[in-house]
Amino acid sequence: MTNGITVTRERIAAMEPRIRPYIRHTPVLRVDMADFDRPPLAVDLKLECLQHSGSFKARGAFTNLLERAVPKAGVVAASGGNHGAAVAYAAMRLGHKATIFVPEVSPAAKLERIRSYGAELIVGGARYAEALAASERFAEETGALQIHAFNQEETLVGQGTLGLEIEADLPRIDTLLVAVGGGGLIGGIAAWFAGRIRIIAVEPEGAPTRFGASESAAMPSA
Repeated sequence: MTNGITVTRERIAAMEPRIRPYIRHTPVLRVDMADFDRPPLAVDLKLECLQHSGSFKARGAFTNLLERAVPKAGVVAASGGNHGAAVAYAAMRLGHKATIFVPEVSPAAKLERIRSYGAELIVGGARYAEALAASERFAEETGALQIHAFNQEETLVGQGTLGLEIEADLPRIDTLLVAVGGGGLIGGIAAWFAGRIRIIAVEPEGAPTRFGASESAAMPSA
């Protein structure tokens, strides 16, 4: 649930065929943890790194653009890299203008990807919170549609389609490890599985999200 609105399995299932023409069904790769100097254990990896724009965030971006009315001013988003690339890519595919605000810490490679999709790129401050504030001012001044990286109903519904796809690929799954930044991915996936499997949130030791979403989203993965 976000902002008092429930994200349900039914909504995710209904959205999946709408975004399917624009996203890839990414492959699953089975590996043995012994290959990584760990005790032998078969683990399945869902390779969303092969998704359009480079991450799962394309799912939420397309959901926003297909579910919400996009004004003439286009869309605007704040991002450390991946969300901005996804919004820029979705806007390009659907014929909308996109303006992406990024903090100074964003990796150069991700900024180049955003530009390659035809979006206008604006550095909006030193940290993500400043870029977000700048994007919100831009939306107020121009009427552009704001697309939030995680605190947005449509974003969670879109990310939830990854849960649907994982279950289709691995119907006997009982435990799923999900990377956590702002929480959009794990929120959507948890809504899909609805308590039917064990879901474990994972974050890097060197960049924990204990300071809350606005701090965690300063990480380049936002």
